[in-house]
Amino acid sequence: MRVRQAQPADAAEIALITNAIIRDTLVTFTTDERSAESIANDIRARGAAFLVAEDQGQVIGFATYAPFRSGPGYAKSREHSIQLADYSRGRGVGRALMEQLQQVARSEGVHVLVAGISSANPGAIAFHSTLGFSEVGHMPEVGHKWGQYLDLVLMQKILSPEGSIAPDSPAMGR
Repeated sequence: MRVRQAQPADAAEIALITNAIIRDTLVTFTTDERSAESIANDIRARGAAFLVAEDQGQVIGFATYAPFRSGPGYAKSREHSIQLADYSRGRGVGRALMEQLQQVARSEGVHVLVAGISSANPGAIAFHSTLGFSEVGHMPEVGHKWGQYLDLVLMQKILSPEGSIAPDSPAMGR
């Protein structure tokens, strides 16, 4: 297994992974499947911030990030997504993808990575905890899929703590 930067040619295999998750699980709140073309556009736009895990020439998972929110105040924060094919879970694929994605993020000056996780996915919460993410928010019933309301768990990891402003700093508006 190897982790590498995604290429537009990977989009069809990525679509198979993500569309199965959209169609068959509560891991994501969306019900709109993705086209290979829209995924290829994301790959081109995100460059190094879109990675795939490949095993014997087949894409078995991906990780990427995009802006967390719009506006200049959020310029150093990104929200990531990681999805794996069913058969690749529990093999270290997710950890390898996230370690590489964090390296890319640090090299691009990202300060915080955010994860928005469905409460229906406790495995993802545990996974992110093992990677050093902390739960920073729990939003009850903000998601809705298949006739049920779902909670959103927000987790984050600060990648560059040396640039943080101390809470008692004059810059904090006191």
